Amino acid sequence: MDIIFNRRSIRKYKDKPVEKEKIDKLLKAAMQAPSAANQQPWEFIVVQDKEKLKELSNTSPYSKMVADSGVTFVLLSRKDNLPVPGCVPQDMGAAAENLLLEAVNLELGAVWLGVGSIKERMDYVCKVFNLPGNIEPFALIAVGYPDGQENKFVDRFDEKRVHYEKF
Repeated sequence: MDIIFNRRSIRKYKDKPVEKEKIDKLLKAAMQAPSAANQQPWEFIVVQDKEKLKELSNTSPYSKMVADSGVTFVLLSRKDNLPVPGCVPQDMGAAAENLLLEAVNLELGAVWLGVGSIKERMDYVCKVFNLPGNIEPFALIAVGYPDGQENKFVDRFDEKRVHYEKF
């Protein structure tokens, strides 16, 4: 499980497209995530067009690297016909993490950019893609071949944050 320990947020990419086969593997990994009552609330927009990536890079002050990514995934959730709607954020988080881990497995770099629950960002993504009212933006995940950064282990374990039987 080295990919769990080696995953880092990679924000700088080579000018190289991500192959269709790898895009498919990333999507399959995301959709393999667990979800409450198997509701699978996710929808994905795959963005490779350079003009659309540039437009999407304006989602927030922290999303500029999207313009230079090989591909960016827009993670969306449905709001209708869900047996456990309160669990959608957990479902979507699991899908995002699966995609990020598969990126490491495929020797790609990726970064998760928060959109959901921040009204301005959600409104912007809705406008860019003219999303219907039952679809809600959750996150952007920019992916590409790392340029100067690498997925490598950094020890984040902090024993002081572990509590047994009581706080």
